[in-house]
Amino acid sequence: MAEIPGDPTLIEPQDSDLAAEAAAQEAAAVAEESTVLFEREEDTLVIRLTGTWSLDLGLPSTSELERELEITPRARRVAFNTSELGPWDSALAAFLARAGELCRARGVETDRSGLPPGLSRLLDLAEAVPEKKDAHAGAVRRSWLERIGAVSIGYGQAASEFLAFVGETSFAFANLMRGKARFQRSELALTIQQCGVEALGIVSLISFMVGAILAFMGAVQLEQFGATMYVANLVAIAMVRDMGAMMTAIIMAGRTGAAFAAQLGTMKVTQEIDALQTMGIPPLEFLVLPRIIALVLMMPLLCAYSDVVGMLGGAAVGTGMLHLSPITYYHSTIQSITLAGLFGGLLKAATYGLLIAVSGCLRGFQCGGSSSAVGDAATAAVVTSIVLVVVACGLYAVIFNILGI
Repeated sequence: MAEIPGDPTLIEPQDSDLAAEAAAQEAAAVAEESTVLFEREEDTLVIRLTGTWSLDLGLPSTSELERELEITPRARRVAFNTSELGPWDSALAAFLARAGELCRARGVETDRSGLPPGLSRLLDLAEAVPEKKDAHAGAVRRSWLERIGAVSIGYGQAASEFLAFVGETSFAFANLMRGKARFQRSELALTIQQCGVEALGIVSLISFMVGAILAFMGAVQLEQFGATMYVANLVAIAMVRDMGAMMTAIIMAGRTGAAFAAQLGTMKVTQEIDALQTMGIPPLEFLVLPRIIALVLMMPLLCAYSDVVGMLGGAAVGTGMLHLSPITYYHSTIQSITLAGLFGGLLKAATYGLLIAVSGCLRGFQCGGSSSAVGDAATAAVVTSIVLVVVACGLYAVIFNILGI
């Protein structure tokens, strides 16, 4: 299969064997979608174009290039690397024309020496003829019903991607149960350390302050009825049933969930995930399973630790400001805690850990191909995790109320 310089059309081979081989190569190339990657070399922003560029596969957006130009103010020149470029048609020319407009608008020089000769001449010809002012139709404002439909379709696609990821993760866990999952045990141990021991500091601080705040707020109200001794019951029940698991989940969503998304997003940008697939290693088993297992195991332990530290914070306020006896405070705390409430809180914590890990890994796998996309993935992971945790907390509250726990 040969490509005519300056013309993206392809010459059909005459020999049948060559035609079959060319068709197979073309089919394999089509499977690789167009990708835009960015590399910085001093004052030059290099745009690496890979994969198949076809109108049938859709035209990639130039929004990532705009962000790269905004976050790289020292970029004075934009160059192109097409060493891994597959078959292309006018979709690539349209993308490069739009990229040239963005560069000219910001006063950035465009170096086209890295493009195929035929494509360079095609772009020069297109820029030599000025565009007619009335060539484009005016923007059409969509109706409110159409906008609602578009938003609904977007949410439906997001839900479909989430369910597909959960399904693939479930298959990975099934392989784990059969002893066929492929991941490094050392990676699991390292992730457990990062999710557990290294999080004790921030969990201690937040839990202690939450317990102290609960005690102080409860004392303000209970003091009106002469019932300040029940501050210990209030803090113990609140921390064990909800606040310990909830605060730990929010901390881990911002700390660990974002880290999972950033790690996997960076691996996707650097094509490490593609390398694992090339070697026949399932990325979900190798990368996702250790993170989910580690967080699900550590969340109940962190929740129990948070409960204790929170009750110590309440005890500090109760004995220091309300002048309660430490023995009385201790006995009131022990009497108010039930096994159902304790294990219910630990169950919530394990569920929250599963949701946080799945959300972080999902957003990491959905990351785009630029450095800014990694930050967007981390932000999306935190938002998704917190939303799912709050929804799960509400569902548990309804279920526990029905069960009388």
